Amino acid sequence: MVSGTLYTYPGNYRAQKIQIAAAYSGADVKVASNFEFGQTNTSDEFLAKFPMGKVPAFEDSNGVCLSETNAIAHFVANETLRGTNPIDQALVMQYLEFADNEVLPSACTWVYPTLGFKQYNKQDTEKAQTHLKKCLALLNGFLETRTFLVGERVTLADIALACNMLMLYAQVLDPKFREPYSNVNRWFLTCVNQPQFKQVLGEFTLCEKMATFDNKRYQELHPKTQKAKEPKAPKEKKPKEEKAAAAPAAEAPAKPKKVDHFEGVPDSKWNMEEWKRFYSNNTADKFNEYLWTNYDPAAYSLWHCDYKYNDECLKDFMTMNLIGGMFQRLDGCRKHIFGVMLMGKEEGKAHFNVSGVWMMKGQDQLFKKGEEDGWNYDAEYFSWRKLDHTNAADKNCIESYLNWEGDYLKGQEIEDGMSFK
Repeated sequence: MVSGTLYTYPGNYRAQKIQIAAAYSGADVKVASNFEFGQTNTSDEFLAKFPMGKVPAFEDSNGVCLSETNAIAHFVANETLRGTNPIDQALVMQYLEFADNEVLPSACTWVYPTLGFKQYNKQDTEKAQTHLKKCLALLNGFLETRTFLVGERVTLADIALACNMLMLYAQVLDPKFREPYSNVNRWFLTCVNQPQFKQVLGEFTLCEKMATFDNKRYQELHPKTQKAKEPKAPKEKKPKEEKAAAAPAAEAPAKPKKVDHFEGVPDSKWNMEEWKRFYSNNTADKFNEYLWTNYDPAAYSLWHCDYKYNDECLKDFMTMNLIGGMFQRLDGCRKHIFGVMLMGKEEGKAHFNVSGVWMMKGQDQLFKKGEEDGWNYDAEYFSWRKLDHTNAADKNCIESYLNWEGDYLKGQEIEDGMSFK
């Protein structure tokens, strides 16, 4: 019988897949009691066993170390869960990939803003909802004549997909939204009410009211950095006699003339606000066409940036906080800029990469020009390269970031991102 230690933090739905699989197979899987996320998994001892520093991670009683959720779940499962014949085994693998590649990304995009984990983006949320409707419709048709996804009993396919959908059914799939998918609802409730599921999840309550963006929680998780205000010195009260005898007040010194950062920039028909709205509400084929039809290279410039300290970006939520914090401190120049920042990860790398593309008014690096106005809070931590949209490689770079996919981004998995609008 398989036995070993599972390293994870409480409530990790990825780890719950493993625990449920172990509950079915009888594997002796104990959760490490002294695990502290962000400390234990960055220690030299942990990284010697699990170089990526990711959780869940599993070490069996013979010292075998595994660090990918589906691999661990497969290891602690039994033959029934894995599939009892080659066809069922292939179908189980199919649903594992469907759960991770089709359902989970859209679920996170929709649900995470309702938990305050990331900023709400209307376009991204609507895309996620549309894609999930497509997935649910597919499953609903398939489950019309089946109780479980593969065969007549629970398999890893059911465990993985149900766990990836927990956040949906808990936060956003209210009665009206889930009504058309009665077969999926029946299947999900059948799964979460199995004794082995309950052993790990406890009692599960379906969403009654669709959750929306939790701005208060978002602000708590992503606090703005504010400069402390110096206390004003108390005014001295002059005696009336002195006041009467005082000489006429000298003229107040003239206020320094405000620097015009766009002196010499020609007038342009390009409307940044209109572009931001169009980008938010349209698909890639439409906003790419709009951009290259209307973009004014005489009045605006395009830039690529890359974070200088990517090797320090080891935690996804902290990396997204870095991007969100930068965005919050750029309000002063909001009407003059637009940007897309992405968080990606290369295969075999432990850290995330933060990079992006920006459009700025004028031909110079706007953040450097506006240092005295507070436009360079975080820009100094990035390497900047000016792009030429008439160059095929640079144009591909721009479109890849705007689309969140493309040739320029090949070689890394885009985990998350934000648009500055």
